[in-house]
This record gives sequence, structure tokens and C-alpha cells, in this order.
Amino acid sequence: MKKKIVLVLIFMFFIFSFYNLYSLTIKIGSIAPARSPWDKALKKISREWKKISNGKINLKIYPGGIAGSERAMIRKMKIGTLSGSLLSNVGLTSIYPDFYVINIPLLIRSDKELDFVLKGIRPIFEEQIENKGYKVMMWSMAGWIKFFTKTKVATPDDLKKQRLFFTTGKPIIEQSWKNAGFNTIPIELKDLMVSLQSGMVNAFFMPPLVAASGQYFALAPNMMSLNVAPVYGAVVINKNKWERVPKAIRKELLLIAEKIAKELDEETKVLEVEAINTMKEHGLIINKLKQEDIEKWEKESDINVKFLKGKVFSNEIYQKIKKLIIEYRNS
Repeated sequence: MKKKIVLVLIFMFFIFSFYNLYSLTIKIGSIAPARSPWDKALKKISREWKKISNGKINLKIYPGGIAGSERAMIRKMKIGTLSGSLLSNVGLTSIYPDFYVINIPLLIRSDKELDFVLKGIRPIFEEQIENKGYKVMMWSMAGWIKFFTKTKVATPDDLKKQRLFFTTGKPIIEQSWKNAGFNTIPIELKDLMVSLQSGMVNAFFMPPLVAASGQYFALAPNMMSLNVAPVYGAVVINKNKWERVPKAIRKELLLIAEKIAKELDEETKVLEVEAINTMKEHGLIINKLKQEDIEKWEKESDINVKFLKGKVFSNEIYQKIKKLIIEYRNS
């Protein structure tokens, strides 16, 4: 009887040890506000991953910048106090500078063009980000950057007369704008409303969803119709943490995350249209550009590329994306 009790206890010990070995909490920091579509998507992924892993994998979400700025979250992932993060293009370029090529103004023009380019280039992005120590869990689209200004703007020269809000922390990119003659004012996003109210800035660029949710458009009610660049981000997980996930379920976890990400992208497109319509009801003016104005913006973009190529992103990745864009437009 004593031997049986000992054997049972040993068996229970091994079962308990096995469970703990594969019981994993993955802490995800997020810049997206609580209850936003991105926050809801992460929570949905959390529920699905828990189901797939029989309750052994738990995603703990820290929304609304609770875990700090994107750069702060990257630092925390490096030291292991955070497992992963939802990052915008700002955070992704901090990890992998070549990712900036997606954000070159007027390089990519539409959702369909972006989808085609990403299908060809995303495996390279994922491989390079993994080489930096992170696994891409899912990709996400937050809309298209638009210019918002206090007075009507149609050409680059018009915008150069404005005081343009510019996100801090990217001195080389800001310098490229300054070299082109734009009057950029580097400030944190949290200070944008106060800066617009004081007149420190009178122009900014961001997706309509952000402009609407932050009510920034009320102080810069002119929106240029041109799609400047996509705002594309991802959820990345520290590679060491990801490797603790059992191999047998990794593929299934990533597939469900991809499925939810696609649903999120479709929802984002609908929400962007709704945001623009709501802003129009509250005084937003959409300024449609003539073809000659668009051509002036294209020339401005070419100047920007010449300055940044080799400094911010490699010519190799730029040429690969250009090739994909030409292939899409020719088809």
C-alpha cells in the first residue's frame, strides 16, 4: 500500500511538473486603447489560444499604452518583462529599419496594391524581424495616412507654408522633410491637441480613425483626398518566449491569429469610412486633388526617397517593392 501511495505521488508530481512546464503567460503591451477594435481582436486571440492549448497559454493584454510607448515596450521585450507588443510602423522600424519602405509617401496607393505588395514582401519582413529576435504573431492595418490642415492644401508648396506636426524620435526622417522645405514641428502625439489649440502647429498627418477619435480634425478641418501611405503594424513576440510554446500547436495558433487579423482589417476599412462620414457631418472638408497636383506630390516623394535610401532603408528592399508595384500596375 505504501509503495502504491508513493507511486501515485510521484505520478502526480510529474503530471503537475508537465503542466507547469507548458503553462505559459504571454504579456502583450499595446498602444491601442482599451475596447478599440485592435484591443478586442487581441482579446479574441487570447480566448482562442486558451481554447487551442487547453487553457495552458494565457495572453495578458496591457492596452492603451499602460506598458509605455512603443520604444519602451521594445526595451521591456529585450529584458523579458514584456513578452510581446502591438507595434505600429514607428515601433517596427525601430526593430527593422527597412520596414520604413512601406511608409514612403505615395509609393503604395490603394488597399489592393498594398495586399499584392505584402504578399510578396511579407515573408522577407518576417524573416528579418525574426533575425532581430522577434516572432510576428499577426499583421494589422490601421488605415491610410491623410494630411489634415487648418486651411486648404493641394500641393507640396501649400503644405510647406504650414506648421506641420511631426512625431518625435525620427531625426533622419524629419531632416528629409526639412531639407525639402517643410516646416516640421516635432512633438509627442499626446501634446497634439494643445499644440493645435495654441497655434504651435496647424497641420498634421494621420489615419482618419485617429483624427476622428482624438477630435484633432476639428482644429484642422481640411483633409486632402490623397492616400499618403498605409499605417501597417504587427504584434510581435519575443522569440525566446515564442519558443516555449509547444511546437505541435504553433501553426494552429498563428492561423487563428491571421484569421482574426483579416477580420480586423475588414472592420477597420468600414470604420474608416464611418469616421470620415462622421467628421464630414461635423465640418470636415475633403479637398480632391487634380492630376497635376498629384504629379507634384510624386516628384516630392522621389526627392524624399533619394535622401533616405541607404540612410533609413536599403536600396535592395526598395527595389524589391518597386518591382512588385510595377508588376501589379502592369497587370
